[in-house]
Amino acid sequence: MLLTYFSLFLAATIVFILLLAAYCVSSRSARDREKQSPFECGFDPKSSARLPFSLRFFLLSVIFLVFDIEIALLLPAPMMIFWGSKTFIICIMIFLLILTIGTLHEWNQGSLNWVYNKHTT
Repeated sequence: MLLTYFSLFLAATIVFILLLAAYCVSSRSARDREKQSPFECGFDPKSSARLPFSLRFFLLSVIFLVFDIEIALLLPAPMMIFWGSKTFIICIMIFLLILTIGTLHEWNQGSLNWVYNKHTT
């Protein structure tokens, strides 16, 4: 009986010491203030939040996301063409046609230009 109480006391003491050690190790200090501050996209969070944002960059990133998703949709195409699924081949051809028309439209509108040129707008 005494051994059971001693084991329980020893286990509780070990748990308390581990919790205390974890708290001491994980406590924040004043020197970590810079690490704890938010950092996003190279903008300093202490300045104004109304910084100018490039709409051109936003449109280019949306176009990149669309093309990134299309690659994920086209990955099973070679396997399905190998298996000979005619319905899938027709769907892939329609999908590629829509993507080609969309790419040509974006190119015609000048959205795929990496450098802003004042003379093209």
